[in-house]
Amino acid sequence: QVQLVESGGGSVQPGESLRLSCVVSGYRYIRPCTAWFRQAPGKEREWLAHISDGRTTDYAESVKGRFTISEDIAKSIVYLQVNSLKPEDTAMYFCAATDYFCFGRTSTDFAYWGQGTQVTVSS
Repeated sequence: QVQLVESGGGSVQPGESLRLSCVVSGYRYIRPCTAWFRQAPGKEREWLAHISDGRTTDYAESVKGRFTISEDIAKSIVYLQVNSLKPEDTAMYFCAATDYFCFGRTSTDFAYWGQGTQVTVSS
């Protein structure tokens, strides 16, 4: 079955950067849409960005200009570059995928999920 595995999280100070990775396996064909979400304790899961065909992207307004999503189709890896991190960016970051095009921005729009990678931003 389809499996997604995130990595690259960690504890950093404000202003620092990380590159999160999502390795995807189990697809017979290239998936049409992959997204990144995050969720802090006690808060709703928040859509951050998605990508399809290695170049077509969209971003949440809250992270536009700081976060960049990219995809290496040959290696089946989706990345999220997170720059200029702030304490409010602290959350569990998840990647997700769907068999369909990038139509929705809610959790229910994505059938496949990774286990998450923790990003903690503090001084």
